[in-house]
Amino acid sequence: MHKITLSAIALAISLSMSPANAQNDEGSTMPDTTAERLQLGADVILKLNNGVPQTTLENMREEFPFLADATQAYALGDVWTRPGLDDRTRQLAAVAAFAAMGERALMKIHAGYALNVGVTEDELKEIVYMITVPAGFPKAILASQTMLELFEERRGAGTDQ
Repeated sequence: MHKITLSAIALAISLSMSPANAQNDEGSTMPDTTAERLQLGADVILKLNNGVPQTTLENMREEFPFLADATQAYALGDVWTRPGLDDRTRQLAAVAAFAAMGERALMKIHAGYALNVGVTEDELKEIVYMITVPAGFPKAILASQTMLELFEERRGAGTDQ
């Protein structure tokens, strides 16, 4: 399991450094430079995070700048900007994937983004219920605890729906 995950990460990073002028599946030209891809990623973060830089990514940038840049350029600049899915759908997919993997911190970040782009608390609760099937009750229970923390934090900050 971990070998597969590490291989997937290595592949993602190597693909993020692919030659300029690559085309996506729809035939559109991808950004020419890493700087352009980083800017696209920065734009995605600001859009999803209500105009605020993402704290986890910026903290990572201090000690692991390559990993932060690869995440921003590839995951956000290349993948998140692809056509075909709207922000709501991308966030619901990300929340479900991270919840099923037991990645509480990343699930919480993306659940917050989901709420920012119009997903409701009830829809996020349905994601938790749904993951009981592929991931099991322990992962769903962890996800529910993390969602509850997020909901309470947002209500306390006055950013609930």
